[in-house]
Amino acid sequence: MNPTSITLLGGLTTDQFLAEYWQKKPLLVRGAIPGFTGLLSRDDMLDLSCRDDVESRFVSQAGGWTIDRGPFARAALRRKTKPWTVLVQGLNMLLPQADEMMRRFSFVPYARLDDLMVSYATDGGGVGPHFDNYDVFLIQGMGRRRWRIGNQTDQTLIKGLPIRILKDFRPVHDWVLEPGDLLYLPPEWAHDGIAVGECMTYSVGFRATPAQDMAEQFLVYLQDRVKLPDRYRDPDLKSQKHPAKIGAAMVDQVAEMLGRIRWNRDTVRDFLGSYLTEPKAHVFFDPPARPLNEKRFAAALAKRGIHLDARSQLLFADSRFYINGESATVARCDRATFKRLADERRLPAFSLDAASLATLHDWYRCGFVHLS
Repeated sequence: MNPTSITLLGGLTTDQFLAEYWQKKPLLVRGAIPGFTGLLSRDDMLDLSCRDDVESRFVSQAGGWTIDRGPFARAALRRKTKPWTVLVQGLNMLLPQADEMMRRFSFVPYARLDDLMVSYATDGGGVGPHFDNYDVFLIQGMGRRRWRIGNQTDQTLIKGLPIRILKDFRPVHDWVLEPGDLLYLPPEWAHDGIAVGECMTYSVGFRATPAQDMAEQFLVYLQDRVKLPDRYRDPDLKSQKHPAKIGAAMVDQVAEMLGRIRWNRDTVRDFLGSYLTEPKAHVFFDPPARPLNEKRFAAALAKRGIHLDARSQLLFADSRFYINGESATVARCDRATFKRLADERRLPAFSLDAASLATLHDWYRCGFVHLS
């Protein structure tokens, strides 16, 4: 048991937290990260919101709720009427310290992990009372934020607004979080965070994909892999009274054709590996300008080790490995090494079987991994 997890969860072990709180009820931990005041300054965070390779949003309450998507201009932000909030997604891909913080929650599988978001709000700023469909850990950085939360069943939203605001918010808890405090919220717990003075809050979110979305993505995945022979045929076609009628024979034949589509557990496993590691649309990788050939790469690997790019997601299931939407088979003798890379995201000096070396060298050339 990592002792930092005990502090992070207010004295609970991870097993206790998962059994008693995860997706069941909120948890407030005072001083979860002692001495913590943030990972970056307000100015550095706002600078990130001005980059076109960063996903950011601006939410204003002045004169009614509005939302804009970045990139923004710093001068324009200074002219905005307060109160307002700026949110930057994927801080873990931009700042090593943010990725390190996010990995402190590795007692929840990486397959569920989404990203770490940071928000800055002026005094009184927030995004309104709402609910999310995913689990989130809220860690207070600079300043203070008042959180009101409730477990109401009425999720009716105010119509006509550009953001999701609850029509009838009924909080049952009211807390002010100080720097280093942590609040865990299960899915669908209504909450409203309001800045007390200017403040910054860090949010570690865990995806919970709706079944409908998962089904649609699975069908897209199958679309590229289904191969049905033959085509529709009706050599015994008979004339029919109503030319506009879809005949029973046609329905039966197409039903039989579609009935040949098959999938099994391995298909679902490979779909999940691809789907859960697929980078978001705005994410791109930077291949090395002068990549080493495989022989020199192997020598460097044996001396320096390797680490995953902050934007890379590497997962595994059974004997298969999945990275950034792609799959790979690894030699049995090297699977423990690749699993360790997936878990720890970096490895000291080591050597590999020839086939596994070729796989890792390909990832290196794509910018998925980097020599340490």
